[in-house]
Amino acid sequence: MLDRLPLLLGLRYVRAKRRNHFISFISLTSMLGLTLGVAVLILVLSVMNGFDRELRTRILGMVPHTQIEKPAGMTEWQSLAERLTEREHVVGAAPYIQQQGMFAVDGRNQGAMVNGIKPDWERRVSIVDDHMTQGSLDDLKPGEWNIVLGSALARQLGVGVGDSVTLLVPEASITPAGVFPRLKRFTVSGLFSVGADLDANLAYAHIEDMQTLARMGDAVGGLRLELDNLFKAGSVTQSIVDELGAGYRGLDWTYSRGNLFQAIQMEKRMIGLLLTVIVAVAAFNIVSTLVMVVTDKHADIAILRTIGATPRSIMGIFMVQGLTIGIMGILIGVGLGVLLALTVSDIIAFVESTLGIHFLDAGVYFISDLPSQLLWSDVGTIVLAAFVLTFLSTLYPAWRAAKVQPAEVLRYE
Repeated sequence: MLDRLPLLLGLRYVRAKRRNHFISFISLTSMLGLTLGVAVLILVLSVMNGFDRELRTRILGMVPHTQIEKPAGMTEWQSLAERLTEREHVVGAAPYIQQQGMFAVDGRNQGAMVNGIKPDWERRVSIVDDHMTQGSLDDLKPGEWNIVLGSALARQLGVGVGDSVTLLVPEASITPAGVFPRLKRFTVSGLFSVGADLDANLAYAHIEDMQTLARMGDAVGGLRLELDNLFKAGSVTQSIVDELGAGYRGLDWTYSRGNLFQAIQMEKRMIGLLLTVIVAVAAFNIVSTLVMVVTDKHADIAILRTIGATPRSIMGIFMVQGLTIGIMGILIGVGLGVLLALTVSDIIAFVESTLGIHFLDAGVYFISDLPSQLLWSDVGTIVLAAFVLTFLSTLYPAWRAAKVQPAEVLRYE
């Protein structure tokens, strides 16, 4: 019977109604603190995981993992593309011409980057075809001067599919009447939306139309490469440039989006650390709870000692009580946190549609909706950390209980 004493009495003390309502309140507060700490930690880490995922899939699915450029222009790009795709980690290559320009429609002007592409090749390195909301990349045909706009860019210009837009590029044309910027009228043949800042500053045209506009002949600006491992981009780019020699240069995704990726990773670590401290504070509230319980139960402890309970058994009673409070808080927190992590995107979308507000501006946060990705490895780590903190918080009060001297207590009873 004495072997089961710590478990039986520890659980009984958790369920028992106490004369001291303040102790009951502190016990409940400790459990709720753990619940909220664990739930918020799971939710926040899931949102940060979602940002990380969206950066990898949406943004880096549209932005080249690496690009090899030749300022003088590439003419033998097809043979080079075949050569590069045979390299380790390179899974796709596509030619491009990149041109910064200004779109003008009925007095509305908007700057954007225009990528000249070959649609059948572009699919090898970009997910834009999967995010077409109207039209298709196949509508980009040489000589037809069609263009695909980001949905936000089209909205800013006030145009849709079938409308015309004028593109002005920086290169000047010299005519008898003077020097004028080059411009060309395009027809909007499609719209894409990736829910990111690229929707407002990116457009696609056929590469041959852009060659004509830029007067590049048969040359292209470079090759965009798709890799099987984003984090190999730097080494792969450098090895390619070293092999090709002078006249070539390489840029990988870290030049344009690396700071954003590092910021997300740093924020995830810092927020995780901050919330872990909050969980620790909630866990160590159990210390004050158990200290008061031990003080309240001095007489019970003394009686148990006189009938044969060992200091180890007494210590076990209060460790069981503290761990039960902690485990209940952790389990409820896990349930609440997982539920919120799985539904937060829908909840935010509902609030936005109901109140007519928008929490995320794609121009600031690079995406327009709140993402969430629940990783069970994170949940396991949080549960383990919270349990360890709870266990540690029970040691001191339980040790104090084991040190109670029955003779000293019963003398005054």
